[in-house]
Amino acid sequence: MSPPESSSEVLQVPSPDESPSAVPGIPDADGARPHSILDDESPRSPASPGEMFRVFTRLALQGFGGVLPIAQRELVERERWLTREQFVELLSVAQVLPGPNVVNLALMFGDRAFGWRGGIAALGGMISAPLGVVLVLTVVYTHFAQHPTVAGALRGMGAVAAGLVFSTGVKLLPALRRNALGMPAALGFAALTFGAIALLRVPLFWVLAAFGIGSCAWAWTRLKP
Repeated sequence: MSPPESSSEVLQVPSPDESPSAVPGIPDADGARPHSILDDESPRSPASPGEMFRVFTRLALQGFGGVLPIAQRELVERERWLTREQFVELLSVAQVLPGPNVVNLALMFGDRAFGWRGGIAALGGMISAPLGVVLVLTVVYTHFAQHPTVAGALRGMGAVAAGLVFSTGVKLLPALRRNALGMPAALGFAALTFGAIALLRVPLFWVLAAFGIGSCAWAWTRLKP
């Protein structure tokens, strides 16, 4: 096989510590037309649906107070099945679909890796073991819910859950650099969404209908050839 005509035709494979390279033929920065980062290669992939089931079971059993921060740590930092950018893009879709966000994310990731078998494996890992834990805790809660110590502990757990979600958002913030909207527009939509929900108390449905559709349309115009 003859060598490439010029060094510019040689594609460099990113190291595990780097962000994935851009889609061939599309420049990666400054003035380049953005693309879906789900088309990029992840540092590694699950070996089998069985491995995916075990990882999602471990993930779900750690999720006291909120599974989302654990999902980001397990899938992005520990297993390296997704980059931060890919995790943000999958989570964005999962949040606008009906149902729990992380369950939606697990189904989409499993289908992306192994088709319907992967989706079932990821979903099974997410709900099988936690279902037994929840049933046991439900029985315990019905007997001790009115106890002042238990009530105070639950209020404290709510504050911890909010802190976990906030810390995950801060950790994933750099991923917006490669967002199709661009960092300024992405931060602008985030600020508008926060203001509408937290300050103006606008129902979530109308916020998603307005800002969600608007941001998707804007991103589509930047992604299309």
